[in-house]
Amino acid sequence: MNKFWLITFGIIAGIVALSNVGPMIGLAVSGLIIYMGVHFYLKSFTTAKKVWWAFVGIVGAISAISNVPALFGVAALVVLWMIYRQWNNKPTNIFSEKAASNDPFTNFENQWNKLTK
Repeated sequence: MNKFWLITFGIIAGIVALSNVGPMIGLAVSGLIIYMGVHFYLKSFTTAKKVWWAFVGIVGAISAISNVPALFGVAALVVLWMIYRQWNNKPTNIFSEKAASNDPFTNFENQWNKLTK
């Protein structure tokens, strides 16, 4: 991709990420509240405690729903990461990372392909 477009998309993604820092922090706090609610709900034995921690979890869920714009910020951070990888000529494909193999035949094939290029 042309460096001009990388810079342009990087600036746009940076502005979007910076404008959504507040909602991202709010979403993280909401997630922590939900986690605490579920964690202590599962540990509690009395009905009153279960009701209280269920209420805390519901409040956290409502707070998380109100911070949905944070997903745009997270997407902008992912785009910034991909632009950084593209700028440094590193592969940006996340899902096709090949695991290192100790199989001698696979290693031989890889070395042979490198030598015959």
